[in-house]
Amino acid sequence: DETLADLARALGLEVILVVGIRLGCLNHALLTAQSIVASGCTPAGWVANRLPPPADCTVENINALKSRLCFPCLGEVPVMQCVESELVAGYLSLPA
Repeated sequence: DETLADLARALGLEVILVVGIRLGCLNHALLTAQSIVASGCTPAGWVANRLPPPADCTVENINALKSRLCFPCLGEVPVMQCVESELVAGYLSLPA
């Protein structure tokens, strides 16, 4: 009967929106951001996750999201051959 939004609220956790940068990401990210706020959760920020194959308008999509989302971009994660938490963390600027 409960969702992860309920859990985040109950634990007082902020939510980080991870956006897979591909076709349709603008609509998906904007709707998800609205849902985060409407559910009563606190957004900490968002992360641009670049996915293979690179889209023609990757930079334009990221810039559009930076100007349209009401919370900060915490970083851009490039396409990686081997995903390791330490490598990903180097691309992020997370609040303390």
